[in-house]
Amino acid sequence: MEELLADAGEMADAPSNIFSMFNNADIKFPEIKDENGEEVQITHGRYIRLLESTDRRVRQEAFQGFYAAYRSFKNTLAASFSSNVKQEVFFAKARKYPSTLAMALDGGNIPVEVYTNLIAAVHDHMDLMYRYVELRKKLLGIKELHMYDLYTPLVTDVHMEVPFEEAKKIVAKGLEPLGEEYHGILEEGFHNRWIDVYENENKRSGAYSWGAYGTHPYVLLNYNNTLDNVFTLAHEMGHAIHSYYSDHVQPYIYAGYKIFVAEVASTCNEALLIDYMLKNTEDKKEKAYLINHFLDKFKGTLFRQTMFAEFEMITHRMVEEGESLTAENLCKIYHDLNVLYFGKNVIIDPEIDMEWARIPHFYTAFYVYQYATGYSAAIALSRRILKEGKPAVEDYVHFLSGGSSDYPIELLKGAGVDMSTKEPVNQALSLFSELLDQMESILE
Repeated sequence: MEELLADAGEMADAPSNIFSMFNNADIKFPEIKDENGEEVQITHGRYIRLLESTDRRVRQEAFQGFYAAYRSFKNTLAASFSSNVKQEVFFAKARKYPSTLAMALDGGNIPVEVYTNLIAAVHDHMDLMYRYVELRKKLLGIKELHMYDLYTPLVTDVHMEVPFEEAKKIVAKGLEPLGEEYHGILEEGFHNRWIDVYENENKRSGAYSWGAYGTHPYVLLNYNNTLDNVFTLAHEMGHAIHSYYSDHVQPYIYAGYKIFVAEVASTCNEALLIDYMLKNTEDKKEKAYLINHFLDKFKGTLFRQTMFAEFEMITHRMVEEGESLTAENLCKIYHDLNVLYFGKNVIIDPEIDMEWARIPHFYTAFYVYQYATGYSAAIALSRRILKEGKPAVEDYVHFLSGGSSDYPIELLKGAGVDMSTKEPVNQALSLFSELLDQMESILE
């Protein structure tokens, strides 16, 4: 039976391959005029930058042009997405799983309750997102907040130029709560050529950490002196030191850690860093800038990824129950979720109904929830480290050293975070509430 299923694997990959070809090669986006009145073509890479523009016309035209391109292929994209869900259902039935969700979580022995508790906990605190949206509307000074207004910075007149040498000092100070041993490894990475710092010809964009068992990890950045880049340095060193600990403690077979915990160490570093930076600035605008940075992280990671996870759960359940997925019902499901997650203070523009059609992660079923759970676990861990000190740090280092020697849920429990309950998500959302309080008081 498994041999037959393996032989069917290439056919089963067809929907994902078709979408990838369409999304990465065939789709063409229109041109718009940028802030300077110059023609610029919308691309995947430019889209978010255009949405971050301070010129509302640019944001609106980018948003409308981007989704118009997807809408013109809505039935094709619905067929592709539906086919991918159907192949997942086929394999789940063949392997006697009760659902596609159970099948997807089985590899890491993740209880289904982890997934459903995440969604339930976010639903319980949806009022916090509504507060965030109301605050955004107020600070932007607009009568109607649209979906294309959700990415532009709320605080724009703060320019933090941070050279790399200064960034290393800030990150080192921010991560001091993790103790001397962790600090020593961090300094080893900073001063012994673990990091390729600056952009270079033919160098991959973005930032990432990689390596091989038996060597120290390597971090590749494209550092350009921004605040975001300071957080990126802390983030990638979190990945690197997680790998360092796992590789040094575990044999090769257990050294690699599961995706479920892959973003925990990196995000924990960011949470500790922002706590340090907020405590060490008296400048109100700088503080507001930092809080805005973190609020947007919450919006994009905890709320948005949970909304994606709920969309996947709904659509897979529909196919499991014999219903069809069409462009019309997919758009309605997605529209209704945006109404639920963003509330009445946002105009849910019809263009956003097509966003489901552009998310490549949906072709790896039930993957995106791990961004939200990992983020929640990281916030919970950072709060415990700041509150309890050494005992929490020792538990955390034990977690970092675990690799895949135990299931990820059990490794996190050892560090004091039980992701089978709502509590870590509630703790993360409690911090989100505190940050909203601070932002509102600063800008009153």
